[in-house]
Amino acid sequence: MNPPDLNSRPSDTSPSNSKRRILLGATAVAAGVVGAGVAWWQTQTPGDSSSTPPPDGFWTSEFDSPRGGKLVMRSLRGRPLLVNFWATWCTPCIEELPLINDFYRQNKASGWQVVGLAIDRPAPVQAFLQKMPLDFPIGMAGLDGAELSRGFGNLAGGLPFSVVLGSGGGVAQRKMGRLAPTDLTGWLRLK
Repeated sequence: MNPPDLNSRPSDTSPSNSKRRILLGATAVAAGVVGAGVAWWQTQTPGDSSSTPPPDGFWTSEFDSPRGGKLVMRSLRGRPLLVNFWATWCTPCIEELPLINDFYRQNKASGWQVVGLAIDRPAPVQAFLQKMPLDFPIGMAGLDGAELSRGFGNLAGGLPFSVVLGSGGGVAQRKMGRLAPTDLTGWLRLK
């Protein structure tokens, strides 16, 4: 009798193992499809900015400013507008704010506007702005801001979330997650 070959593996062709392999394969395919769908959605352009309106009441909204006064959205209509939903407790939000601030500084003379809507309480936002002043207006959106971002297509309610409104007042672009310089330079042509 020959000794067993220790380098060979027994063949496991049991029905439960085959089902497990099929399930794992199907799960991998499904994850790939979901990932591709999310990547597509994050970078999609809804189309003509006049055909995709913002959520009802957006242009009539007013937000308290952490520096005092009101941020009146209707005063910003008619020129391209980047709206960034953020919070002080959101690390990617904080990391992208200097990039957004630079974008605002470089493009405000050509008509671009930027607004940050804080999904946060006033005290943390005020403390944050003491450490990192921003040149663009900030509105205190609170929990209502999370609902507003959902109206723009942020179904997961994640942060950061950014929306570009064209000069016609409609949604021209949106992105879930941290902005990259290429996002902002690509959006410059959306006026």
